[in-house]
Amino acid sequence: MAAFVAHPAVLFVVLLVLFIGAVAFGARVLRRIVVLPEDDREDFNIVQTATLTLLALLVGFSLSMAVGRYDQRKNLEEGEANAIGTEYARADLADAAIAAKIKAGLIRYTELRLADFRTRDPQELERIGRETAALQSELWQLATQVAHEQPTPIGALVVAGMNDVLNSQDYSEAARINHIPLGAWFLMILIALFACVVQGYGTRGTLRKGLLIAILPVTVALSLALISDIDSPRGGIIHVQPQDLARLQRSLAK
Repeated sequence: MAAFVAHPAVLFVVLLVLFIGAVAFGARVLRRIVVLPEDDREDFNIVQTATLTLLALLVGFSLSMAVGRYDQRKNLEEGEANAIGTEYARADLADAAIAAKIKAGLIRYTELRLADFRTRDPQELERIGRETAALQSELWQLATQVAHEQPTPIGALVVAGMNDVLNSQDYSEAARINHIPLGAWFLMILIALFACVVQGYGTRGTLRKGLLIAILPVTVALSLALISDIDSPRGGIIHVQPQDLARLQRSLAK
């Protein structure tokens, strides 16, 4: 299920077929099995309105959750760029030879973080992850070397800055794997299916109205696909652009 909702295009197509099928089931099958008397039409309209309202609330809350997570990922990308830039400046406080190694490592580290944000290929991401972990170990060893050679508040600044660099990457990755709970997806899809069945059951069978009720499956499928797109950093077309890391890379290359 997690892999399914992480691919917005696939999710849209599958849900659209399911929802249209649910409308057709309500209009073609359920109406023949359970006839709706005209005297009960008013009560049915209340149930239908309540179902659609509940669905709209769930979609709205889920969209809000997805947007909040997107904003969090963007803020953490900005924080990561700031942490790297600050440590790059603090490297001047160390011995010249070590400072040069730290700066070169941070430039390479920025390139790897940029590639991680921009790449979606699983094998490439795995390679980037290995290189990032190895480079983080090297950078931390350089920071500890500064602490040993300069056991002063100045050396502590370099170590603290490197700690912020490494922690910021962990925060970004944690936010990237933080998604809308699968239970919320199950509930939304289930209620959407039920709403489509109710919509089809309540229609009065003309071709024109039959085409009108197709709006609900399309609208709901698009809405859920949009939520999936925003909530999936590695899928779809909406994802965090590493503008701050790119700006940092340009400034470090000068």
